[in-house]
Amino acid sequence: MIKVENLSKFYGARRALGPVSFEIEDGETVGFLGLNGAGKTTALRILACDLRPSGGAISINGVDAIAEPHEVRKRIGFLPETPPLYTDMTVIDYLRFASELRGLRKQDQNKRIPEALEATDLGDVAGDVISTLSHGYRQRVGVAQAIVHQPTLLILDEPTRGLDPVQIVEMRRMIQNLKEKHTVLISSHILTEISQTCDRLLVLGRGELVGSGTEEELTHKGHDTTKMVVVGVRRGDGDDFEARVAKALFAVPGVSLVDYGREMNGCLNFTLTADREVRGAVSKAIVAQDWELLRLDAMTSELEQTFITLVGGHAGN
Repeated sequence: MIKVENLSKFYGARRALGPVSFEIEDGETVGFLGLNGAGKTTALRILACDLRPSGGAISINGVDAIAEPHEVRKRIGFLPETPPLYTDMTVIDYLRFASELRGLRKQDQNKRIPEALEATDLGDVAGDVISTLSHGYRQRVGVAQAIVHQPTLLILDEPTRGLDPVQIVEMRRMIQNLKEKHTVLISSHILTEISQTCDRLLVLGRGELVGSGTEEELTHKGHDTTKMVVVGVRRGDGDDFEARVAKALFAVPGVSLVDYGREMNGCLNFTLTADREVRGAVSKAIVAQDWELLRLDAMTSELEQTFITLVGGHAGN
């Protein structure tokens, strides 16, 4: 079991994380969900004993991770956001090197390296030089080095970053299989990856824990009446055009929040939060001002609605 109490990390006067507290049971797959800069990587690096916290306590299987980091590292496999690969080595030589760093004896290496290759579907490229592999295969090599010593806890920081859709599906399937042997912690800002892979979610916003629970618990914890609508309006004249559109949208009954979005090809996108169905009224409000309505979409993902509500629609620092 992982027990975290009042964990925090500061860089000078800037708070990157905390204080946060949570517990993770053996065998769980838990996702750290948050926008870029929310503190996900900081939290995982601390749990992996790769970064020392500024305060708080961490216990992993009864071992104090701050007082005894070397002991805890024996039980952890860590895939950082950038895999720690030596690209001039072959896959199998690199895994042998990684297993030696972990202190595995020769007879254990002979057993666990083939197991890691099989678990990550790297058997066909075991003799290839890592520099010749695609990004997807390199990510798999990163996972293989993290599991070669059979850790009880596997930490994966943004494992699908930079992968194409096919590679994402393959990585998701691999993680599903790894859940059978490891407690798994995954960070991501991609909601579909978290919802389809994890048993439970920890939502971080600006270094704070703003939500915790299963997807069902989060989406029905006070957010079930919230409606999210994306409105796209063609840019009009005047420096105050955005403000005028926002004012008109705020005037629609039921609308409680209007967030500005990106402008793409002359289309200004706004995200509305409302307590009822407002698309008809929004359409009338835009047309009444003689503005051109280019987009009017209801956000169908309850998890996405909850995520935006929890983090406040703001990117982290």
